[in-house]
Amino acid sequence: MIPVEVEGIDAGYGKVQVLHDLTLHVPGGSLLAVLGASGSGKTTLLRSLAGFLRPTRGTIRFGDVVVAGPGTWVPPERRRIGIVPQEGALFPHLDVAGNVGFGLPKGSDQRIREVLELVGMQAAMHVRPHELSGGQQQRVALARALAPEPKVLLLDEPFSALDAGLRLRLRQDVRDLLDSLGTTAILVTHDQEEALSIAEQVAVMRNGRIIQVGTPAEIYEHPVDLSTARFVGDVVELPATRANASHVDSAVGPVRIDDSHTGGDGVLVLRPEQLVIVDERSVGDGEVDGAAGTVRSSAYHGHDSMFVIKLDGGGDISVRVPGGGEVRPGDRVRVLVTGGGRLFEGD
Repeated sequence: MIPVEVEGIDAGYGKVQVLHDLTLHVPGGSLLAVLGASGSGKTTLLRSLAGFLRPTRGTIRFGDVVVAGPGTWVPPERRRIGIVPQEGALFPHLDVAGNVGFGLPKGSDQRIREVLELVGMQAAMHVRPHELSGGQQQRVALARALAPEPKVLLLDEPFSALDAGLRLRLRQDVRDLLDSLGTTAILVTHDQEEALSIAEQVAVMRNGRIIQVGTPAEIYEHPVDLSTARFVGDVVELPATRANASHVDSAVGPVRIDDSHTGGDGVLVLRPEQLVIVDERSVGDGEVDGAAGTVRSSAYHGHDSMFVIKLDGGGDISVRVPGGGEVRPGDRVRVLVTGGGRLFEGD
């Protein structure tokens, strides 16, 4: 179990600098997800870690070994890394065993069988890639990356090409496998759900910089700025006026502030699941506080539903409820807030 340390690196392509003074710490044996939109620099960071791109400044360490730094450069083949690409990238002319054993010393049959057993593909040793499903191909790609016993495993959006159900199962299998092996792993992804569900730590990346690092709960519940809040999950944004040090007034009434990033008025950010809908037909007049409104639309997602409520005071607000909910478009409702919100300066 070795940690990965990235200290103040700059990297890019020619005159185009992509990474700017980037610093990141990955504890040994953990899985860290680097989460960012397209163009944020995730791939450039991965290429720098893999040794495919040499930073122009800063240091990268795998444990006590400097693999990139002033006067030091360790090529990719000597870094003891494994890489799992987006779509497997298996050799079509080799069977599964041949793909996994590619680059291993002769006589590695036992190691090939071991890693294929780890990923549940031992029965497909002599099958060609075109005979495998997408999920099976990714399992073989994972086995190939693990076969040389890498110090660090890099995963480049390895589940993005899979359908939703398979993606969910495979990423949990990968998480369990990495836990059992104690391998230090770095996953780059633009998928917020994937990063939050699989990783022990999440690093949010934007414009070539790490904006925030924390546990999935910290990233989701305590984003450091408005852009991060918007990127990591759905948000409800409302203009808010300071009532006192701990509360603001908003279109949904007074709300406790758990995080404040401005000393005055600003934008109140809530998550849709913090809001509760109460059907006005089920209560008497004046018995329920909250903001009055009308259900404008609903979207059923199976495990939950998202309702858009048109508030009497103006504006729309999104509310997520478990299952299908009990109200329909046109119903009169009250919207209540549970928990605290976050207050940011406006754009």
